[in-house]
Amino acid sequence: MYAERASRLTGAVMWTSTPAGPGPGRVLPDGCMDLLWHEGRLLVAGPDTRAYLTDGSPGRWAGVRFSPGTAPALLGVPAHELRDRRVDLSDLWPAAEARRLTARVNAAPDPVSGLEEAALTRAAEAGPPDPLLSRIVAALDAGRPVAATADELGIGSRRLHRRSLAAFGYGPKALARVLRLRRALALARGGTSLAETAARAGYADQAHMTRDVRELTGMSPARLLG
Repeated sequence: MYAERASRLTGAVMWTSTPAGPGPGRVLPDGCMDLLWHEGRLLVAGPDTRAYLTDGSPGRWAGVRFSPGTAPALLGVPAHELRDRRVDLSDLWPAAEARRLTARVNAAPDPVSGLEEAALTRAAEAGPPDPLLSRIVAALDAGRPVAATADELGIGSRRLHRRSLAAFGYGPKALARVLRLRRALALARGGTSLAETAARAGYADQAHMTRDVRELTGMSPARLLG
């Protein structure tokens, strides 16, 4: 069973998941990074370029999903170093610092509230997020071409690529593709037909959408939605 709610940290989402049975799960790429809790451990989920198949570990999971581009400043690691990976927090931070945060989360009334407080504290220490990153996401999510986005933001294509790798884990073209997938799924899950979803999400046609969704998720749109 999966449940989520908006976090007090702007743009973030708090979630819990308990596998309904044995077998792997499927996490779809969304341009985000997560700080995870599982059985007393803290892990970091990097940005995915393809659907991530979980190992089906039993027990409750909890997490804070950071909005695209915000996690690296809070966790202190460039996003591209964690692309398509799940790693223990202790592999990224000094051991004593990782132990302190893990103990703090475990001492909270529940892991969700512990993760949320930890995220809020890290955000306060890191200061305001770089506004350029949200502008990159907004432009690409609106379907703007990469070259046009770089020109509009006045940063040039090479700098846009470097900033995207560090903040999002992949270049702007890959980010635009993931954001388009997210738009398409939101439309289709809201009842929009697949043909109209393809047009509104920015695909050339429904066949193009089907190919792209299958490459990113391992499933066709119809099977994924079903």
